[in-house]
Amino acid sequence: MLEARLEQADNFKKVVEAIKDLVQDCNFDCNDSGIALQAMDNSHVALVSMSLKAEAFSPFRCDRNIALGINLSSLTKVLRAAQSSDILTLKAEDAPDVVNFTFESADSDRISEYDIKLMDIDQEHLGIPDTEYGAVVKMPSSEFLRICRDLSAISESVTIECTKEGVKFSSNGDIGNGAVTLRQHTDVDKPDKNVEISLTEPVSLTFSLKYLLNFCKATGLSSSVELSLSSEVPLLVDYTLGSNNGFLRFYLAPKIGDED
Repeated sequence: MLEARLEQADNFKKVVEAIKDLVQDCNFDCNDSGIALQAMDNSHVALVSMSLKAEAFSPFRCDRNIALGINLSSLTKVLRAAQSSDILTLKAEDAPDVVNFTFESADSDRISEYDIKLMDIDQEHLGIPDTEYGAVVKMPSSEFLRICRDLSAISESVTIECTKEGVKFSSNGDIGNGAVTLRQHTDVDKPDKNVEISLTEPVSLTFSLKYLLNFCKATGLSSSVELSLSSEVPLLVDYTLGSNNGFLRFYLAPKIGDED
């Protein structure tokens, strides 16, 4: 059977909140090393990949590999019943029809239980190739959200350009142009404000801001975000979960030529 207990329901709620508008139904793949998820959006432009290691749970038990096929809209409704500070426990049998969610109040004797019916989802598991990226930018996740939000007022797309001068986000739209440039920055007292840029070659690619703003729903999960870019390969937007106990990654295909 599967039994996985999280000290705070909030983290799991934020993961589901960050992906529910991209993916409707998906498999949570459970094995003895943790719980993982991989799915593409309907238009096959974006891919989401999530991993929560067994160490993120206490206790964690998974006797055999189980795929929990869940509708994320239904899961979101159930998770709304959990307070952010509640203890969350997932349970499922070896050949489950349902997955059980228990929310336990940390400061009282209140316990809520919900069963969600499982779906049989035929999902292709994509091998994500290891890529040597031309540019990797690590920056505050709140800054990335702010840039995407501000530039979305100008245009539906953003060009991300990495050079030795820094990383430049620019948009051109009917009402005008906008650009934000970040240079490498290190603050010993406030490491959360650091901007780190690793560059092996200059890169300039254009992406849909609608998707990037969707990815930014994961901002509350991590104080920093890592953007990895290379010519002609999808952008990787990587949020680390907890004390390196997992990740939430988004891959986004670049726009080519004069695509809308």
